[in-house]
Amino acid sequence: MIIAIDGPTASGKGTVARRLAAHYGLPCLDTGLLYRGVAARLIREGDAPGDEDAAERAARSLKLKGMDESELRSARAGAAASVVAAMPRVRAALKDLQRDFAVQDGGAVLDGRDIGTVICPGADVKIWVDANPAERARRRHAELEGRGEDISYEEVLAQLRERDERDSGRPDAPMKRASDAHLLDTSKMSIDAAFEEARRIVDQVMAQRRA
Repeated sequence: MIIAIDGPTASGKGTVARRLAAHYGLPCLDTGLLYRGVAARLIREGDAPGDEDAAERAARSLKLKGMDESELRSARAGAAASVVAAMPRVRAALKDLQRDFAVQDGGAVLDGRDIGTVICPGADVKIWVDANPAERARRRHAELEGRGEDISYEEVLAQLRERDERDSGRPDAPMKRASDAHLLDTSKMSIDAAFEEARRIVDQVMAQRRA
């Protein structure tokens, strides 16, 4: 069973994906961390996020194990990841890594922005997780403050809008809802409620497939 979870930053897609993976006993991959990993390496080595040659080299040498999530979750890594993710050569370098993860024995849960449209267009279940920009900015701001980052809500909202525009407007694998993806709007939902709705969607789809 392959479950594709897509949506914008701070929509709740990552938490929903992890909860679904735990519930169904499946491995889970946050594909956004791959692009953050590439971006973090560029930052560490002093390369510009827009240097596609350096970004491609970093992508081709990236390993799933050993990535430091605390470093990758920073606002700086997130902003640079959006730049890196728009590069066709970087996306090509990471595509096989994601697809290999998806087709392992038993399946997997993957979350990102193009899982249901590009990485796993034949996924058994596709869910588009979304929330309004103000709520997403509130969540992201709280997360960053909790890690000790000094950044205002207004800055977070501006970065979020900029990233949405860049991710949805890139010519290669833009962020968009797959035509057969179920919409899950978490704007006014607790994480428990969002998970329960996502689980209901998965169970319903899989029951229909077995019928």
